[in-house]
Amino acid sequence: MKFCAVVAEYNPFHAGHAYLFSKIREAGYGHILCIMSGNFTQRGEAALFQKYVRARHAVENGADAVIELPTAFAVSPAELFAGGAVHILSALENVEALAFGCESGSREEFLRTAEALLREDKPFRTALKENLKDGTSYIRARNAALLATRPEVDETLLSSPNNILGTEYCRALLSEKSGILPLPIARVGSGHGDAELKKNYSSSTAIREAIRRGERRDRKMLKANLPENVYHDVMNCTPSPFEEAALAMLFARTREEIAKAPDCAEGLENRLVSMAKSNPRYGDLLQKVVSKRYTLSRLKRILAQNLLGVELEAVQEFLSAPLYANVLAVNGQNAEEILSSLSGSIPVIARKSDYSLLKKDALGCFTIDVRANDLYNVLTGTYTNEFLTLFV
Repeated sequence: MKFCAVVAEYNPFHAGHAYLFSKIREAGYGHILCIMSGNFTQRGEAALFQKYVRARHAVENGADAVIELPTAFAVSPAELFAGGAVHILSALENVEALAFGCESGSREEFLRTAEALLREDKPFRTALKENLKDGTSYIRARNAALLATRPEVDETLLSSPNNILGTEYCRALLSEKSGILPLPIARVGSGHGDAELKKNYSSSTAIREAIRRGERRDRKMLKANLPENVYHDVMNCTPSPFEEAALAMLFARTREEIAKAPDCAEGLENRLVSMAKSNPRYGDLLQKVVSKRYTLSRLKRILAQNLLGVELEAVQEFLSAPLYANVLAVNGQNAEEILSSLSGSIPVIARKSDYSLLKKDALGCFTIDVRANDLYNVLTGTYTNEFLTLFV
């Protein structure tokens, strides 16, 4: 059994995700493997539903299996998020392709841009060093340096959010010398981050905001945007006190510990802690610190990384170490064949006894997953077993 992989959060699973699945099958791939963020997301937020619910949603809507993107990567910036996913997928011998939604660009254009990112000549390094001086995030500084020194590069592949992520997937595939084929698929409907709820193909952002509002007037359009099984669960969704916990943890760790977060740089930990003293509400703090240099998503990720104990040095070590494929959910009708097809150079965790196969960095990475699961359980007042695999 061969797979086309998808990297996702499914927060929540919606019509756009179902559309991507349909286009994958149109491209000739009969089996879909998802690698999905756990209980915390790349926006630096707690997911609406715990990871097993979201993994079940994906399998019920056409995925063959869902494995977990380790927390250390799931709450990190794009280059580490994409790099971690590709690192794990490249260790599984039956993954043939990696599909991703994009605003524009062909496979050849994405690979050409990714190759340019890997060629770090002297003019590029000089421009990058200059761009980093003012605290700009690495990926923004790097992309600006590339555009300044390589005029042949397509700017659109380094400017829109999904294209940036697609380029990062391709860069990681090249870096890993992976045989996985990139499969860019043009998005339909709302743009990334569009906050307006539409009749169909709304953005995840708009859908989450409508769910959080909980207003009856949004229900009809939510139902049009979500598969029936997801809509049913959405009606019973309750928010978690994640924001209060993330803010409180700023005072539970030293500034030196906060500074180890992957997105923290240029003494940003000092500004966060000092501003939190006089702005003890999550939203107020973010509005005081956010700027063109320090985006809202970056600030929220720092708070999430600090809460979960995710450190840059550890994440970088995980990227070069053999890790694991933690199976969250699998299609029960042919589970045995699917699980046997997830073979490769890393352990597949489908039962508690498989945990004993983890060594060194893999064990450290999985320990963060366990911590994230325990924290999410406390925040939501629910219990989920970290060693569970759902047969859907």
